Parts: sequence; structure tokens; C-alpha cells
Amino acid sequence: MLTTKRLHLRQWTSADLPVFAELNADPEVMRYFPQPLSTLESNALAAKLQQLIVENGWGFWAVALKKSGIDRIDNDNAVNKDCHPFMGFVGLHMHSPSADLPCSPCVEIGWRLHKKYWGMGYATEAATAVLQFAFTQLDLEEVVSFTAVTNSASQAVMQRIGMSNTGKNFYHPALAPEHPLAEHVLYNITQAAWQNLG
Repeated sequence: MLTTKRLHLRQWTSADLPVFAELNADPEVMRYFPQPLSTLESNALAAKLQQLIVENGWGFWAVALKKSGIDRIDNDNAVNKDCHPFMGFVGLHMHSPSADLPCSPCVEIGWRLHKKYWGMGYATEAATAVLQFAFTQLDLEEVVSFTAVTNSASQAVMQRIGMSNTGKNFYHPALAPEHPLAEHVLYNITQAAWQNLG
């Protein structure tokens, strides 16, 4: 588990699934993905991410607030101010040489948070901790990130954590070339560049 000032990055639990399904079904959250996910698809994705953490010791971790700071009404109508709500995921994913991406093999940093947590710096905070893990614990030489060219919000996070646009745009192999989300930008940061940030 990784921790930051406000967040826990941890293994997935069954309690995370309803909120994960909610965010994956939200057209606004999934605006830069081919389509929203059904509950079955969302649960299958969570199971896959959970298993990859088991196998590798790292991956796309579930993200939760250390302390919500938000009053949540439980089923018994009691207010629980110390709950640790699930927010989404932030972490790393390994793409094999067969991934058919121009950067493969590579390790990608990525995130997906429920929209009620947008605009608070959580993605940047979690991703900063993930980069530190990638370069100090895994000793990676490089981490990449990519998204649709129109996804300026994610690109802003990439820039805030020190990543640079490689200028090597590509068409995502999972999408038809004419798809409006097909063209992707590719960002990266090397271990040396990350060390220079400090």
C-alpha cells in the first residue's frame, strides 16, 4: 500500500465494486474511453486489476481517502465522519511487447476517479506517489502515459507530475482510425528526469 498526505493506494476490496461500477457507467467519466461499462464489465475489470496486484505486487491500485472529511449517511442514518470512501484507481500497468502500442514494452501510469473527486488535486497527489514507487522501488528507467488528444484534463495531470509530451502521437490499436478518440498523445518521464524534479 502507498500513502500520501490525504490518500491510501491499496488492494481492491468487494466494497469498492458498487462505486467503481457507478463511475464506469458515467458518460462524463468515460468521455475519453470508447464507451461506458456495464456492471458486469466493471466488476470484471476490478477483478483483473486486483489479480495483477496479487501477481506483481503493484498495479492500478484502488484509491481511498484517509479520512473523508465528508459526512456520509449510513444505512442506519448515523453519520460516519471517519469512513474511507473509494474514489477510483491510480497506478501502473505493464504493456507487453505484443500490446501493439508504439511504446511497448512499457509501463504506463494511469488514473480514473469518480467525478465528485475531480478538481481537488487527488489524481496528481496519487500519481506523484506512484512515480516515486516506480523509480525508487521498481527502479524503472521510464514511465509513459497516453490519452486521447482531446483529453486536456489528463494531459494537465501528466504535466503536473513532470511528464513531457513526446510529440509521438499514435492511433490506438483498439479503435478504428476514424474514431474521434483514436488519435492519442504519448507522454513520458525517465528516471533521470524525475530525479531532477527535486
